[in-house]
Amino acid sequence: MNFAEEILSRNIGLLSKSSAAEDRMVPTGTGAFPSLDCLREVISLVKSIIFPDFFNRRRNSCITRAHYIGVGVDKLYTILRREIENGLRFEEAIDAGDTEADANRLALEFIDTLPEIKRLLLTDVEAMFNNDPAVENFGEIILCYPVVQAMVHYRVAHSLLKLGMPVIPRIITELAHSDTGIDIHPGARIGEYFSIDHGTGVVIGETCVIGNHVTLYQGVTLGAKNFSLDSNGRPVNVPRHPIIEDNVTIYSNATVLGRITIGHDSIIGGNIWLTNSVPPGSRILQRKAVATNFTDGLGI
Repeated sequence: MNFAEEILSRNIGLLSKSSAAEDRMVPTGTGAFPSLDCLREVISLVKSIIFPDFFNRRRNSCITRAHYIGVGVDKLYTILRREIENGLRFEEAIDAGDTEADANRLALEFIDTLPEIKRLLLTDVEAMFNNDPAVENFGEIILCYPVVQAMVHYRVAHSLLKLGMPVIPRIITELAHSDTGIDIHPGARIGEYFSIDHGTGVVIGETCVIGNHVTLYQGVTLGAKNFSLDSNGRPVNVPRHPIIEDNVTIYSNATVLGRITIGHDSIIGGNIWLTNSVPPGSRILQRKAVATNFTDGLGI
């Protein structure tokens, strides 16, 4: 064995051994893990089904349109059924026959939610159109705006999470996070006509509740102020993120933390740090700038 072969062989042997730390991290389930590539294809199929004239060649005939949507739905069902089965077996060892039946049922239940997902996404597109004077038409929003990408991922992931699907919803929203810089936990509850302008750096935590006609700007954080620990030192999963009521606008880089309520029809200005509830109709703004001379470290 030459020097290179010896190095390769030794490290292959070391890397092939399972350490105690690695064993703790490997899920108890059996079978393949969900595929990131397949879940990307799931989202691509959902987009082509919900916005068929934008992500496929335009079909002028209703019959032709129905045919291509039908092909897309059938392919979506096939891929999603397999990935759901992998997801179910990811966390616990269960009988393969039961997993297959559950995956089939859950895939069909998800397909049944597609009309509602489409309805909600169309309200999001309309909200973005109504909130951005720079946009020329709805098609520009669907094709270009990162909020559409993020909300397709979120609406799909949230629907799957409500069906009891483990791990896959988190993968789907994190794919959007990587692509758009918009981080929405699938557990957040977001109403209709939701818009995010620009979007980069927006964070929406797991237990957020967001009403209808809410607008966020870039850099907004709807996060947790703190969390409790259980007897094992693990964070306790309790409601810990803000409740944003209807018709609220939150401007760029505002940080809203804790289980507080932002009353309906409120405006939260940019760069605000907010950890207390505010009543409906509030206007929370920064103090006006104060001019002073900076001598001998004054004001620094």
